[in-house]
Amino acid sequence: MLQRFCLWKWLAVGVAVATILAGCLAQNDEDCKLARTGPPATIVPIDEESRNGTILVDNMLIKGTAGGLDPTIELSLKDNVDYWVILDPISQRLYLNSTGRILDRDPPMSIQSIVVQVQCVNKKVGTIINHEVRIVVRDRNDNSPRFQQQRYYVAVNELTPVGTTIFTGFSGNHGATDIDDGPNGQIEYVIQYNPNDKTSNRTFDIPLTLSGAVVLRERLNYEEKTRYLVIVQANDRAQNLNERRTSTTTLTVDVLDGDDLGPMFLPCVLVNNTRDCRPLTYQASLPELTDPARVNPISVTPPIQAIDQDRNIQPPSDRPGILYSILVGTPEDYPQYFHMNLTTAVLTLLKPINRDLHQKFDLVIKAEQDNGHPLPAFASLHIEVLDENNQKPYFTRSTYEGFILESSPVGTTISDNQNLTSPLQIVVLDNDVEETKDPQLHLFLNDYNTFFTVTQSGITRYLTLLQPVDREVQELYTFSVTASDGVQESVPVTVNILVIDANDNSPTFSNISYNIKIYTDMRPGEGVIKLTAVDADEGPNGQIVYEILAGDQGDFIINDRTGLITIAPGVVLSVGQSYALTVKASDSAPPAQRRSSITTVYIEVLPPNNQSPPRFPQLMYSLEVSEAMRIGAVLLNLQAFDREGDPIRYLIQNGDPQQVFNLSQSSGLLALGKPLDRESTDRYILIVTASDGRPDGTSTATVNIVVTDVNDNGPVFDMFLPKNLSVQEEEANAFVGQVRATDPDAGVNGQVHYSLANFNNLFRITSNGSIYTAVKLNREVRDYYELTVEATDGAVDPRRSTLTLAIKVLDIDDNSPVFTNASYTVCVPENLPPGTVFLQIEAKDVDLGSDVNYRIRTQEALQYFALKKYTGELSLLKSLDYESFADTEATFTFLVEAFDSKGTMPPGLATVTVRVKDMNDYSPVFSKKLYRGMVAPDAVKGTVITTVSAEDQDPPGTAASRVRYKVDVVQFPYSASIFDVDENSGRVVTRVNLNEEPSTVFKLVVIAYDDGDPVKFNTTTVEIAVLQPSVIPRFTQDEYRPPPVSESAPKGTVVTVVTAAALNQTIVYSIVSGNEEDVFAINNRTGMISVKKSLDYESVKSYELRVQADSLQVVRSNLRVPSKSNTAKVFIEVKDENDHVPVFTKKMYIGGVSEDAKMFSSVLKVKADDKDTGNYSAMQYRLIIPPIKDGKEGFVIEAYTGLIKTAMLFKNMRRSYFKFQVIATDNYGKGLSSKAEVLVSVVNQLDMQVIVSNVPPTLVEQNKDQLIGILERYVQDQIPGATVVVESIGARRFGDGYSEEDYTKSDLMVYAIDPQTNRAIMRNELFKFLDGKLLDINKEFQPYLGQGGRILEIRTPDVVANVKKQAQAVGYTEGALLALAVIIILCCMPAILIVMVSYRQRQAECAKTARIQMALPAGKPASTTANNLYEELGDSTMRGYAQQEQQQLLRPSLLRPEELSMESGIDPGQEYYGQDYYSYEHGYELPQYGSRRRLLSPSGMYDEYGEVVVENDGGYYYSPHGSTAEEWARKKRIKLIVDPEYETSSTGEDSAPDSSQRNRLNNSNVQNNINGNIYIAQNGSVVRTRRVCLGNNLKVTSPVRLGKQFKKLDKLAVTHEENVPLNTLSKGPSSSDKMNTRPCSVSFASSTIGAENVVTKPGGSKMKSTEEQESVVDNDDVKEPLESHSEHTQSDEEELWMGPWNNLHIPMTKL
Repeated sequence: MLQRFCLWKWLAVGVAVATILAGCLAQNDEDCKLARTGPPATIVPIDEESRNGTILVDNMLIKGTAGGLDPTIELSLKDNVDYWVILDPISQRLYLNSTGRILDRDPPMSIQSIVVQVQCVNKKVGTIINHEVRIVVRDRNDNSPRFQQQRYYVAVNELTPVGTTIFTGFSGNHGATDIDDGPNGQIEYVIQYNPNDKTSNRTFDIPLTLSGAVVLRERLNYEEKTRYLVIVQANDRAQNLNERRTSTTTLTVDVLDGDDLGPMFLPCVLVNNTRDCRPLTYQASLPELTDPARVNPISVTPPIQAIDQDRNIQPPSDRPGILYSILVGTPEDYPQYFHMNLTTAVLTLLKPINRDLHQKFDLVIKAEQDNGHPLPAFASLHIEVLDENNQKPYFTRSTYEGFILESSPVGTTISDNQNLTSPLQIVVLDNDVEETKDPQLHLFLNDYNTFFTVTQSGITRYLTLLQPVDREVQELYTFSVTASDGVQESVPVTVNILVIDANDNSPTFSNISYNIKIYTDMRPGEGVIKLTAVDADEGPNGQIVYEILAGDQGDFIINDRTGLITIAPGVVLSVGQSYALTVKASDSAPPAQRRSSITTVYIEVLPPNNQSPPRFPQLMYSLEVSEAMRIGAVLLNLQAFDREGDPIRYLIQNGDPQQVFNLSQSSGLLALGKPLDRESTDRYILIVTASDGRPDGTSTATVNIVVTDVNDNGPVFDMFLPKNLSVQEEEANAFVGQVRATDPDAGVNGQVHYSLANFNNLFRITSNGSIYTAVKLNREVRDYYELTVEATDGAVDPRRSTLTLAIKVLDIDDNSPVFTNASYTVCVPENLPPGTVFLQIEAKDVDLGSDVNYRIRTQEALQYFALKKYTGELSLLKSLDYESFADTEATFTFLVEAFDSKGTMPPGLATVTVRVKDMNDYSPVFSKKLYRGMVAPDAVKGTVITTVSAEDQDPPGTAASRVRYKVDVVQFPYSASIFDVDENSGRVVTRVNLNEEPSTVFKLVVIAYDDGDPVKFNTTTVEIAVLQPSVIPRFTQDEYRPPPVSESAPKGTVVTVVTAAALNQTIVYSIVSGNEEDVFAINNRTGMISVKKSLDYESVKSYELRVQADSLQVVRSNLRVPSKSNTAKVFIEVKDENDHVPVFTKKMYIGGVSEDAKMFSSVLKVKADDKDTGNYSAMQYRLIIPPIKDGKEGFVIEAYTGLIKTAMLFKNMRRSYFKFQVIATDNYGKGLSSKAEVLVSVVNQLDMQVIVSNVPPTLVEQNKDQLIGILERYVQDQIPGATVVVESIGARRFGDGYSEEDYTKSDLMVYAIDPQTNRAIMRNELFKFLDGKLLDINKEFQPYLGQGGRILEIRTPDVVANVKKQAQAVGYTEGALLALAVIIILCCMPAILIVMVSYRQRQAECAKTARIQMALPAGKPASTTANNLYEELGDSTMRGYAQQEQQQLLRPSLLRPEELSMESGIDPGQEYYGQDYYSYEHGYELPQYGSRRRLLSPSGMYDEYGEVVVENDGGYYYSPHGSTAEEWARKKRIKLIVDPEYETSSTGEDSAPDSSQRNRLNNSNVQNNINGNIYIAQNGSVVRTRRVCLGNNLKVTSPVRLGKQFKKLDKLAVTHEENVPLNTLSKGPSSSDKMNTRPCSVSFASSTIGAENVVTKPGGSKMKSTEEQESVVDNDDVKEPLESHSEHTQSDEEELWMGPWNNLHIPMTKL
């Protein structure tokens, strides 16, 4: 028992000791471990250029004691490269060691991180634990951007459309670079104002500031400005605007001249302040009826010339030409007369112009470019047709009637009417001059030129008075007027000037007084005397009125008209009475102008008796008698009255000495007795008496007879003027001579006119009889003329007379000698002796007395040729040598001239061409006199034996130098029958297959001859020896086929050995053909063929060599003897080796995949080519792609086709992208490899455009590659390197909802990938790129779409269009729901008020406890991938983690949509704005501060901001900022935790966490102080779930409640997106904070919505959208499934807050 007790006692003691030891060991095992939770690595940031001694880690938090008396651990540094870190082991603090150096993150040091190992040695146990410390060096903005070039240059055509990208030279490494990192190293470009070029910043713009692409904003005009100096500033994107660094450069933009202006005519006179030319009129004139050959081309002043206003189009070959034409003109028949050269504007006359038809032409000429430019230029061309003076002047009327008052003073103009109201206008014209111009004619009067004159200028002429006229002297003046232009005279026109009477004459009685005796037996009324007064005036001025003024005593009266005085009625006369009557005669002019005279009539009364004489009724008679009056015609009755009735006897007492008139003595009748001749006597005054027989019974009367003219005389030439005339040739208007003719008739009957009866085209005659030449006479054509001159008078029926003149044409020296031939060509053999006459030329001069001489005009020919002066014989001065000419044709061409030694005319010219004929100076000369050769006795036909060669020294290229060969068949006919020589090469060959005896020697004569004239030749002898068969080697094989030789065989590799044998002969081997490139060599002694040069299978795959074996004896003779046996063929095949690596067709393949693409959908196809063959060109493809999700690859490739397919689903991953490599290995994966980059961007229909065309889809499919290539080129014009991808090709969809299809048209859905951003180009941008060039694209599509095929439109995809319509439809639905909601609210208002008051109280308490930092982390270069989220956040967002350092995180500001910058690729106006703005793609850098991608917070919910710090326990906490609220903030802080299951790298790839870490993070004991969960989306957005604080008795789990909260947040996001105030807690907690400071209980468990629906289901890979969430939470029937738990426990409900982007599909990672 005791023993048992002791046993148990010791057992208990052992157990206790073991327990104590175990406790000690357990305690010792904890040493060297971290006292904090979280990742094992310690990550700390530090700014570059930090000062030496900067604390890196304040405390490593390693368990154990390193100092003191009993240290339990020992700390040291490992892997401390360059000793940048110093460790204080006691305090476990790490310092920066930068003594004598600077920690520089930028090149060349490029220290981006420092990784050291803190080695901890557990002294108790001996274990060693290494703790990694990663020090991230943060960048400081200490470097300015630096342009790679001092200046940049671009040339832009002025026709470039506005909006075109004109310069992309800042892209890549060509622009500015900044060696700083992150935003400090990112470059933005802006254009600055240039004071020296004030329009540059307005003309150009950089809308995409990150790319630096310069875009044209205003239209360019080369004519206004040719160069712009654009100042481009590059600045980095440091977060603090004041810290940003800049640099500038100058972009020189040269404006290239484009074809935007049309031509302009020169000279151009600009309109003031414009660039337009004033209207221009060209002038030209040409004589009428001129032969076109004499005036063409027409001289135009100034010369017609137009130039393109775009004078500097480059290259010059693109400059258009100018085409000229006559557009319109007047008269309309101008095309019959003029033609304008299309390209030179030379104006030519087509046919002579008759000036009678056309006096001028006004044409409009057009100049246009030959490239169809639509802006022609116009100018006027005025062509004046000059008078050739072949038209006579003419008067517009045949006769003119003028009037003048006889009292008019000198200078008075003759009037055209008796009222004298208007002047007489004599209009004279000349058809040689325009009707509107003064013809400048000379008018002369043929009579009365002392009385009248005519004005000397003007179309209308006027007659004026030179001296006074008297109507009483001459009432009518008749004369003719002739007009002359100096060459031609008009037909005379008759002018009649009537002198109008003026009352300038008084009535005149014939006697001063009259004595009359009357008788008492005279009864009343009986006549006493008839008084006659004469008044020379006419009309009223000449009408006389008689009256008795006094003395009549009432006994007499007078007839006032006749002047007859009679006895008054009732008067009885008494004897002895006497009377003295005073009689007055007055004219009938107006009283003021009336004239009168008086006479006295003395009357004595006698008693009755029979003594009174006969009395004539009138004392004076007047009459006119024509000189053509017939004889015997009664002219006048002169019967007198005798009172007593006595017989009366009549007698002509005086005035008719020639007894021309007969007066009947008894009857008193006056008759014509003889013919009248006005030309001899034109007036007769007869005194006639009447007598009754008594002495005092006689009375007298006067008869005045005027003889009038008739045209009874013809013109008579003056025969004393010379009739033999002469004139000099070649003179126009030269005076020849003069004739004169007279006509004694009066008036027009006596006016003489001259005309020519013949040669009136050569001569002309003036009105005064002067004769002139009308044209230039040519004596050589005719030297004698008989000219007939005709003279006519001016009568209606004129009389004519003619005169013949003899005219001799005198010769002048007006002709040059003319050669019989215009050119002479003669062939002269070379080597003719000097002095040889080889040509005689002849020229003739048609002038009289000419002396023709000859001479050579070309000076160079005088040294070779001589020309006899008088005979024209051409001879040689020296011999000509054909070979001395450098040209292929030996010719001399020179000019000879013939001149008249006595004349002055220029010499006549002719061309002489002397061709020197080659006379074959040299014979061919053989190089040897004797040739030897050897031949086998069995040589086959065509065997080459030897080669003969001869040369000819005649000039190369001539027939005389060409040497040919032939066999002389005469000397050795048998040899000539078996041997032959090649005509051109001289090779001596066998003509037949030989079968000759060995040792036979043949001689063959070969002739070498040329083709000269004469043919020359030479001969040589060829000795041919037939060898013994024994000395001819024989190959062992006719053909050798060695094994293939590897193309990689080194030089010297043996291919094969050929063998030949001969009796007692040393064999020499050679390759005679097939080795032109000297690839192989043969040992001439052994016959071993080896490789001499490198082989290349890809170049030559096989060789066929011909080898020959000859005896050494033959070789020494420098001969070869080919035969059947001594030649053999060697066939060498080259073996291919794998010596070429595959080459991909592209360096980078760019493709896209749709979000809704199914698994294993085709993405794109890669292809690599290999120059090798066989298996060496058979490819095997594989991808190198980092894992994306759960270790899976996102893409797979068909190994042997290169087709890349999807291996995952891409839902909700729009605008993500994947970059990976594809490897191609030849030989089915066993050989050489090469790689290419692959970029796949995730897209959906928001990125696509549908190109609708009017052709079937099958046609589009057939030409898909060509059509896409065209589209891609236009997109690349805007975005270099962009790739256009086809999504689908199908029938055209149309109708409502695009539900109908039309297979006659097609829909081509495409999108484009930008290689710079690795994502799809925005749909709107793609539309702009293509729609703006639709016309050009259609032109290029035409060959592939067929005739009429074209693009109809570019439209939005179906889905996008339908969403817009649904959004519009939703508006109407919401209106109805709102009305329903109002009714419900009115009914439930009391209950709602109670719930709202309770809810708002709880909400206010909870809002005070939740704060979130919304700062966005800065991005890293795409090449650097963060290891985990902590590194990503620690790069530039978390400023510090130690308690000693609290660095403020910058607070994001709000941004209105219109402030969005295009560098982020965001179009504020596009549809689906929220998604485009907030969604980030895979692989895209995390949002960087300052990138204008910011999160917007609903007002009043999360207004405060704070910082992220690390506590002693290693946890990351978010705490509200502000010193005054430090204690409160510590209680309110939020711990950040990473869920490794959803941890996402910067490339969008999911990393697979280990299970231990997952278990550690899921420990619920660490989650007690957390108010909610925070998520970071794959796009970099920070998202949190907020737990709703509830009372003890209140627990809300209703999904309907959550759905309403989502809608509320949506509404807040929309209504508070702009102008939202952000408040901080720096002023301390509010009153509501004091009322309830108890923190809400917190659980890490996610709600159904926050964990599953928003992020990812634990058991699956699909993510539900917000729309799906809302649809679930609003459905009461599915309440229970929504409450299912995730892998976390659910304690309280969390509210997911995503701000204004809560309706997007964003994959998120939980923090």
